Amino acid sequence: MSEERPVISTIRDDIDLNDQTLGLKIAAERLSIVRYVFLVQIEDGIASASQRASLEYADAVLIGWPETDSPEVVELDAAKLKTVREQMGMMEQYIRRFSAMERKGDIDGMTDTLIRITERVAEVRRLYQPGFPLPTFAEIRRVVQDEWDEDMGKIDPQEANTTADQGKRETDEADSQPEVSEA
Repeated sequence: MSEERPVISTIRDDIDLNDQTLGLKIAAERLSIVRYVFLVQIEDGIASASQRASLEYADAVLIGWPETDSPEVVELDAAKLKTVREQMGMMEQYIRRFSAMERKGDIDGMTDTLIRITERVAEVRRLYQPGFPLPTFAEIRRVVQDEWDEDMGKIDPQEANTTADQGKRETDEADSQPEVSEA
């Protein structure tokens, strides 16, 4: 007995499977979803420099994403379309890994995998929009690390422990004073 499978066009009528810019649209949608999942995972704590950098990298790749009918989007030949399919395939493999890491609560793994997903999406964008200057993760990481170092330098550990340190000093002083006897 064969099971009838739904045709994609009946599930989403906004998808034309013959549209060669379909990869551009899907790449942006997939990265947006993964980025949001990552953001939700890290929002409760103070994000590390690596976490911030991976999020900033995804943001940089998505910023100003072109519509598929934009004059900046070029038509791709068969070889470039094949590259898009390969990049999309790798992106989906990384997304599966990302999902598995999310289930395990592996934030460090998710951080690294978000970078890999973003690299695949950036490559897709480069193919469709070759004139758009995309930053590399290394460039983003340097800027974020500088910001992180500056932010962490603003936190004065001595100020944070003033009450504890003051209490210890007072206790030490009290212990060193001779006992006063009542007569």
